[in-house]
Amino acid sequence: MKKGTLYIVATPIGNLDDITVRAIKTLQEADLIAAEDTRHTLKLLNHLEISKPMISYHRHNVLIEKLQEGQNIALVSDAGTPGICDPGEEVIKKCIELGINIVPIPGACAMINSLICSGIDTKEFTFLGFLPLNKKLRKKKLEEIEKENKTIIIYEAPHKLETTLKDLQKVLTQDRKVTLAREITKIHEEFIRGNIDEIIQKAENLKGEIVLIIEGNKEVEEENSLNNLTIEEHYKFYEEQGLSKKDIIKKVAKDRNMNKNDVYQQFI
Repeated sequence: MKKGTLYIVATPIGNLDDITVRAIKTLQEADLIAAEDTRHTLKLLNHLEISKPMISYHRHNVLIEKLQEGQNIALVSDAGTPGICDPGEEVIKKCIELGINIVPIPGACAMINSLICSGIDTKEFTFLGFLPLNKKLRKKKLEEIEKENKTIIIYEAPHKLETTLKDLQKVLTQDRKVTLAREITKIHEEFIRGNIDEIIQKAENLKGEIVLIIEGNKEVEEENSLNNLTIEEHYKFYEEQGLSKKDIIKKVAKDRNMNKNDVYQQFI
């Protein structure tokens, strides 16, 4: 028996007009719709005048059985692209394991739309999802943010925003830019830009789903670029800034995580 196909269908993150023609067609033609919350998805289907049987995609085993029986299933989350920070990821992994065909139906994604309007570097970025609640794991993740030289993207719920911003304040320098994006594509869509202190001042009593875009640590980026130089080029870089030999050796040793004496031996 030929197996069915699992379609990963992106749905609007706010404005219902953001549904794609291909997504509508896929929902119309699917045998079954697997939803994160069937009540929430029913509102979208009613808006699109689509009537289809639905099932919660938390029932992994049932979904897999129906796919193996040859049914085509459209998987949707409550909003945006499924599989990102939601349980749909597990269904996708299981289908790959069993050789079931998976087809992406692209559309809205909160983190990408927040990033492109942030004014912060888009060339390289790290997506962290929601920060861990466990104190030990959270501390480790915050340390990663402190040292990360790429743009960082974080999701946060409004009732946890104050705590997260104060945690970030401990690890972010004042020259690192932050953009807070909320209610993307909705009536109260808003972008708040500034350093972490400015964001905290402006971010009182905010509602709606929130995305934080954080500029990478430029100091770490500079250190990484310096370490691509030869040790002689590294020395010359600081020499051209007018530093003394003693200070240059200290800086080179720190940048390269070397013993000062080992650096000193290079330039006797």
